[in-house]
Amino acid sequence: MQNWYHIFPKNTGLSAFAWVVFCLLPFYFIVRSSNFIEIAIGIALIVLFFTTYRLAFIKKGWTVYFSVSIQIAISIGMTLYFGYVYFSLFLAFFIGNMDNKKGFITLYVIHLVTTLSAVSFGFYMHGQLFLPQLPFIAITVFGVILLPFTRYNRNKQDKLEHQLEDANKKIAQLMVIKERQRIARDLHDTLGQKLSLIGLKSDLAGKLVHIDPESARNELGDINQTARTALKEVRDMVSEMKNVKLKEEIIHAKQMIDAAQMQLYTDIDEDFIKAPVLLENVLSMCLREAVTNVVKHSYATECFISIQQTASDWVMEVKDNGIGNSNLLQQNEGNGLRGIKERLEFVNGRMKITGSEGTQITIRIPTVIKQSEGRA
Repeated sequence: MQNWYHIFPKNTGLSAFAWVVFCLLPFYFIVRSSNFIEIAIGIALIVLFFTTYRLAFIKKGWTVYFSVSIQIAISIGMTLYFGYVYFSLFLAFFIGNMDNKKGFITLYVIHLVTTLSAVSFGFYMHGQLFLPQLPFIAITVFGVILLPFTRYNRNKQDKLEHQLEDANKKIAQLMVIKERQRIARDLHDTLGQKLSLIGLKSDLAGKLVHIDPESARNELGDINQTARTALKEVRDMVSEMKNVKLKEEIIHAKQMIDAAQMQLYTDIDEDFIKAPVLLENVLSMCLREAVTNVVKHSYATECFISIQQTASDWVMEVKDNGIGNSNLLQQNEGNGLRGIKERLEFVNGRMKITGSEGTQITIRIPTVIKQSEGRA
């Protein structure tokens, strides 16, 4: 639902000026009447309509349906007695904002039937008044039929996009927590025992230094060796953390695609297991950026990932069937694509973006990697 202060529906394709016209028009239709009592009744109905219309946005439960019922009755009255049918557009947009599916269908059917009946009786009772408005009345009737479904589907899509964004954030948070737990476990297993051993041997060496200097020297040698072993294991663990495994990144990509409610197809050469560590890191990070782009910007339903080795290159392709346009992507290059290019420059790789319906990112890295000068 919209906030209480939003009288005019948002994102309807009509500007606020058009809605102002719809608000002022009923006064014109009423003032044309020569009878003072009719004018007073008409103005009272208009004020009541907009009051209940505004209240409907801030109320919940049965009060919403009661407010809409009043608005439908006023819309029928304005149609039959003053020839003003355009309150039905306000109702159409409001009904399209209903979250409850049963409530939406119920109000939609009631509003459609009452609007068509009122317009039909209006033509029968005030044919001369309705005929000049015939094109606008036809547009209004089409609006009553189509616009609630347009608004309802749009709101549903926005809600799903927010849920997807929240799900991706939760997945990222869970991955961080899992990684922290793994690091804590590895540190405990790697350093805990050895640091305890170093502490015990240090205490023992301190006691033996005056009693048995030779044994104290042996203990100090063990301490030195244990410290070196612990340092090596920490370095190996840090090195392993820095290395992004391609297998793990493919699993992560599948999780992201599944969370986005997209279908993933893969064609991956199992020989990538034998790829050099540097190449594997670059491919993994490029895959992460490409899949993130697909999930965030493509609005696709399918994604295809291919990783193959040719005689001269490792080739990775990430394709989708979304709304992407290769020319626009290259002109409006984001941080993700720039990051891919920077990583590929490091290994003399190249990237190509193709496709007019959907997008295909092709990444090629030479089998023999030559690092840029001056880089480790």
